Amino acid sequence: MLKREIFSPDHEIARQSVRRFVEAEIVPFHADWEREGRLPRDVWLKAGSAGLLCCDAPAEYGGHGLDFLHNVIVVEEVARAGTTGASGFSLHSDMFAPYLWQEGTEEQKRRWLPRLTDGTMIGAIAMTEPGAGSDLQSIRTSAVRQGDEYVVNGQKLYISNGQLADLILVACKTERDAGADGISLIYVEADRDGFRRGRNLQKIGLKAQDTSELFFSDVRVPVGNLLGAENRGFRILMQKLARERLIQAVRSATVCETALAWTVAYTKERHAFGQPIAAFQNTQFVLAELCAKTLAGRTLVDRCIGEFVSGSLDPVAAAAAKMLLTDLHCEVVDRCVQFFGGYGYMLEYPIARAYADARVTRITGGSAEIMKLIIARRMFG
Repeated sequence: MLKREIFSPDHEIARQSVRRFVEAEIVPFHADWEREGRLPRDVWLKAGSAGLLCCDAPAEYGGHGLDFLHNVIVVEEVARAGTTGASGFSLHSDMFAPYLWQEGTEEQKRRWLPRLTDGTMIGAIAMTEPGAGSDLQSIRTSAVRQGDEYVVNGQKLYISNGQLADLILVACKTERDAGADGISLIYVEADRDGFRRGRNLQKIGLKAQDTSELFFSDVRVPVGNLLGAENRGFRILMQKLARERLIQAVRSATVCETALAWTVAYTKERHAFGQPIAAFQNTQFVLAELCAKTLAGRTLVDRCIGEFVSGSLDPVAAAAAKMLLTDLHCEVVDRCVQFFGGYGYMLEYPIARAYADARVTRITGGSAEIMKLIIARRMFG
């Protein structure tokens, strides 16, 4: 209804290319990947070859050197196709890679970014632990320096891309009793002795994105694998969360639009009492209300995207967008499922998969309650 003005004609050409890739290389196989619980490595290689990974990583380090809007396009087109289970691409490109190219050393960037861009290396971020979710200050995974190495011990939980990751950015305690000021970020290669993957966890939704337990038992890594300065990891994490939350808001806005389009089309076809259910006033009023809310949400998200590109996005605004859009995401798919009747409960229907995938959005990247806390702190000091 409103023209999106943040994209140039070149961006729209890129969008068509991404859409063709998604339709050809993801959509036909996504149901199989959901049953298998992971994406195959060959689709990562294809995505890398097609330019879908690490779009805005600097070209001098092997990235594509494009702007953030290309990343947004990839996220939107994967979501629009009803294949949010392939969102491991986004975690790799929008959360993992920026830590490296913005905070890493020259040697780290030149060693790893080209492989992250072409899909021969897959990244994961290991923060959450069994006793520490949103409260990162309470993590127990430790990294003790011994000469030119860190010795890493601990356990991580709910790690996306964990089954496939070749390189894992691990939040560790390097000063046990220093709280947030004792956290460091250390890269651990998956082929190091003492690293072990646990089971691929069975989730309600996002089944094509593998999610794992990870174990570290006396894993030795060189000091050169430290990201940034020792004990500065928490500050680095906080600086990057605005981007992660914005990406989640982008995905949720797109799913809202897509679920509405599916539902409008279905209600025109499904008949009850001798007429399409789209002809009932209740159908029209419910979908009109959701449409208006989605339009408002999209407007907020596009404004945040523009400010992120210009470098002026307020992290509190990103938190607000994440909170509002993920709440709306859950509301839209829930109310749309109702119009599909029993079909809406069958996973062969995209709306059912969208319903199953939606709930986690209010948890990941900081729960809705954490977002409210962030906003309230700004309001009340």
